[in-house]
Amino acid sequence: MTETTPSRRSVLKAGIAVPALAAAGGLLLPGSASAAPLVRRDRPVLAHGVASGDVTAGSGIVWSKADRPARLMVEVARDPSFRHARRVPGPFVTPATGGTGKVRVAGLAPGTEYHYRVTAVDLDGRSASEPVAGRFATAPIGRANTRILWSGDVVGQNYGINPALGGMTIFSAMADRRPDLFLHSGDTVYADGPLTETVTLPGGAGTWHNIVTPEKSKVAETLDEYRGQHAYNRLDANFRRFAAEVPAYVQWDDHEVVNNWYPGEILNDRPEYTEKRADVLAQRAFQAFHEWHPIDSRQAVDGRVYRNFRYGSRVEVFVLDMRTYRDANTSDQTKPGHILGDAQARWLADALRRSTATWKIVQADMPIGLVVPDGKDIEAVANGLPGAPGGRETELAWVLNQISRHRVRNVVWLTADVHYTAAHHYSPERAAFQDFDPFWEFVSGPLNAGAFGPNKLDPTFGPEAVFVHAPQTQNSSPVQGFQHFGELNVDGASGALTVDLRDATGASLWSKTLQPQRR
Repeated sequence: MTETTPSRRSVLKAGIAVPALAAAGGLLLPGSASAAPLVRRDRPVLAHGVASGDVTAGSGIVWSKADRPARLMVEVARDPSFRHARRVPGPFVTPATGGTGKVRVAGLAPGTEYHYRVTAVDLDGRSASEPVAGRFATAPIGRANTRILWSGDVVGQNYGINPALGGMTIFSAMADRRPDLFLHSGDTVYADGPLTETVTLPGGAGTWHNIVTPEKSKVAETLDEYRGQHAYNRLDANFRRFAAEVPAYVQWDDHEVVNNWYPGEILNDRPEYTEKRADVLAQRAFQAFHEWHPIDSRQAVDGRVYRNFRYGSRVEVFVLDMRTYRDANTSDQTKPGHILGDAQARWLADALRRSTATWKIVQADMPIGLVVPDGKDIEAVANGLPGAPGGRETELAWVLNQISRHRVRNVVWLTADVHYTAAHHYSPERAAFQDFDPFWEFVSGPLNAGAFGPNKLDPTFGPEAVFVHAPQTQNSSPVQGFQHFGELNVDGASGALTVDLRDATGASLWSKTLQPQRR
């Protein structure tokens, strides 16, 4: 990365806003053994931890945020003692990015675990922050055992960080699984969901207590308010631990902006918003999203979110963006619709056809066969109508037909969004539209939000709900046990793929081993 040295006067004059709960002396969450270190007030602070992502066989992106103008410095080594560490100068962090910065650390060996630590150096070079450490593994080259987790939906429905319960402990449960990768399936924040300090739980179950920041006390509209949504999640020690230990590939969905939004929407029916143009809000949210996640924007097609990457010879992941290129949510299903857009749909079909990986994992931010309504309109793909594909189903039908036509084998779809976990098997034998090959779709979530479901299955692509774990009471709180993440384990030798749907403690609720088919 090419960096331009900013004027010390200009960046100090501008200043950087300090998060609400992180004073210059550091952040200490109640009951948190892994809280950010306390340092002297005259030194920079990395109160929001570190993160890594978009790893390749020879590189990885490292992210952090300083509380003032500074330069990030990254040290990387093969052992946690940092003997023979290599120092990589990172970016200058300024108000232009809200104090966040990321750098791609290159020249690494494939299939190797690396330890890194980040330090923020003051612009005058006289002081530096306490280092914050993390780790990630580069992608392997050949046949390697691989463990991948996925889930979504963080801090939704007024369920935020509850110190009395130890915070968002599901993130520590995921870290304990020691995965190679985490695929975040969207709704990384709920920018449209303000928090209150207390929530009365239904049925006399007690009171939920939230940590609340100014940015989380209203719907996000300004760039700084969108930044505050992501900053909030990193106040949680469990979240910071997971981000430091597990590299991520992150996608967005609707709640990063506003519930069920689509390009061109005008929010006339939402009095809580003074800015009514969804496109304006989306631009601000998109900037904050890229600032706060270790995403290499240069790898994404046209600078957006969708992209693909290899992880050894057994796995290739295709990250979708089912939000940016969609048409308007509508109840009219008589015309073909778009949820990927023509360019992304063609890209997905072509990339799947070219892939030589054993397993092609489609990281989708919305399900295919579950009906997700937006009032009287349709929010996702399925329209709930029997018979031939209509609306956005026509676009997915084309993609599924292309997969079958080119004999692309071993395609698995992963998603979140609906706030419960399920295993869906799709087959033309049960379908109204039959020009596709059978496939699996696995659903997981939420990570820390209200639980819902199950949703109605649309018959167009012949789905069968083989397993479902959902609450009987809609919007169940996290204490009721319906928080989930999914896990994929690929055996490097045989190529077998084992799927586990897990609860918030990491216990497996359902498991299935899939054997690869030859092309």
